[in-house]
Amino acid sequence: MADSSPAPRASLLKMLIEVGPLAVFFVANARWGIFTATAVFMVTIVVSLAVSYSMERKLPLMPLVTAVVVLVFGGLTLALNDELFIKLKPTIVNTLFAAALLGGLVFRRSLLQPVFGTVFELTEEGWRKLTLRWGLFFILLAVLNEVVWRNFDTDTWVSFKVFGIMPLTVVFSLAQMPLLSRYRPPQATPAE
Repeated sequence: MADSSPAPRASLLKMLIEVGPLAVFFVANARWGIFTATAVFMVTIVVSLAVSYSMERKLPLMPLVTAVVVLVFGGLTLALNDELFIKLKPTIVNTLFAAALLGGLVFRRSLLQPVFGTVFELTEEGWRKLTLRWGLFFILLAVLNEVVWRNFDTDTWVSFKVFGIMPLTVVFSLAQMPLLSRYRPPQATPAE
């Protein structure tokens, strides 16, 4: 009998909510071009936020920031009929995330801890290292976006967003597993 518990379905739905708008953007670009894809992307990102809110009764910070930047830069793309703005969106989002994470470290705060503290338990040093790594990774993504959109055509850039950024992020996330294991806080041993 198949597992019909709500947890696997909720996880799958959450993943679809996060990745869905990008997939729709890719398909719409292939069929109708960047401007229609941008409009469709804007609509799907708002829908994904609404579905996310209806599921959790709160808006997750990173998707919310991404949605605001998509709406602003997507709106500029459509209003000015210039694809430059939607191409700048990943650079700006990744730079904002990097600045927030690395800036938090300057003030001795891991801004990942409030976001992922319910998922991972890490020592303070573990949170600092994980935050530094993610901050640097976001800078790498911003630089890669700049290189690709400035040197390749729009279709290549869109493909890179889907088939380059997503796999890189998955690989980077998996590469953090040793850190998550190494900096797990010691568990209290039960008294005998």
